[in-house]
Amino acid sequence: MLYQLFETQRALMSPFSEFAAASAKLYSHPLSPLAHTPMAQRMSAGLDLMHRLAKDYEKPEFEIKSVEVDGVDVAVQELVALEKPFCRLLRFKRYTDDPAVLAKMKDQPTVLVVAPLSGHHATLLRDTVKQLLKDHKVYITDWTDARMVPLDVGPFHLDDYIHYVQEFIRHAGGADSHVISVCQPTVPVLAAISLMASAGEATPRSMTMMGGPIDARKSPTAVNNLAMNRSYSWFETNVIYRVPTNFPGAGRAVYPGFLQHTGFVAMNPDRHLTSHYDYFLDLVRGDDDSAESHRKFYDEYNAVLDMPAEYYLDTIKTVFQDFALVNGTWQVDGALVRPQDIKTTAVLTIEGELDDISGAGQTQAALDLCANVPGQHKYHYEAKGAGHYGIFSGRRWRDHVYPEVLAFIAKYDAKPLNKAPAPVPAKRAPAAKRAARKA
Repeated sequence: MLYQLFETQRALMSPFSEFAAASAKLYSHPLSPLAHTPMAQRMSAGLDLMHRLAKDYEKPEFEIKSVEVDGVDVAVQELVALEKPFCRLLRFKRYTDDPAVLAKMKDQPTVLVVAPLSGHHATLLRDTVKQLLKDHKVYITDWTDARMVPLDVGPFHLDDYIHYVQEFIRHAGGADSHVISVCQPTVPVLAAISLMASAGEATPRSMTMMGGPIDARKSPTAVNNLAMNRSYSWFETNVIYRVPTNFPGAGRAVYPGFLQHTGFVAMNPDRHLTSHYDYFLDLVRGDDDSAESHRKFYDEYNAVLDMPAEYYLDTIKTVFQDFALVNGTWQVDGALVRPQDIKTTAVLTIEGELDDISGAGQTQAALDLCANVPGQHKYHYEAKGAGHYGIFSGRRWRDHVYPEVLAFIAKYDAKPLNKAPAPVPAKRAPAAKRAARKA
């Protein structure tokens, strides 16, 4: 019922939002008589702010049209490499007429970026992708809003996420690729590569894990504490709802995006209130650059997606309550997840000094779990002064974190660890068993 009430409110607010936007222009357009009345700029700013607070935010685009490679502007085209019911694998294909740059790009490493399925869209990693494209061939997982997936497609579990990641790794080059996981996917990516290694399949040359809850027991944050201190049944009862009839996924059980967004804002309400007030003042002062920066951030931040209920509840139980990965008890289709079976993949963990979502030591725990990767091929980097978003976006990402990632990938692309066995399909449970699990 809560989801239906939210959709009703959204429908009622839509005309008000559009009216506020139109009225704001009446008070700001130079040809409008109202623009020359006293307090016109404040009226316009207030109405513009009301429009943004009431509007519905759709999924943003990556909008990466070009990138600079060796001082040359290179065209970028976004292509769908693979399409699954709950995810698209995107490739950012680069084009140039410069023979020297083209030859260089052909020899650059292939990187698969596994984006989070945890509320925001993959476009949150736009800055990550844009920086990587200067020196790499780049793929990224673009997760689908669960409310857009028809119910007859079936459920989507954490195990399915892992199988998706394995398929994407194989498509991106398998043993010749490099994998970067940001936040939530650090756990399933480590599981996916562990299972590939256990099955005798070739694993990527390197994996970089950034700000993820590999061991959520270490330095637990407010996010961790909520997941650990509430019972599994509490989450089933309080955050899972059915998609309303006005979406393709009508009837699907999901953790709605609007609830996730409420949680995001509740973590730092004062910061968001101050940010909106500053936006109002920027409009009054005519500071268009600052106002546009605010719009771009909140266009991304306010665009959220629904997560499949099965996947979300599996994650709560496996990662934050059973700690199955670090306890060595996690099974996927009957196969035990054993990070110690990884031997030929170099590992880099990255944490932000001020990360309030994934606490200190949580990501670094992966280094101990990968016990049979030689110590000289395991690295950890702490980004000083960086919060959660700062390790993959913004100035600290570009100036401090990215050079570490670039050097790490270059090292193991030029001289990979010992060759792994020839690629073979990862073992999966019989179809009947998978069907029973999904029923």
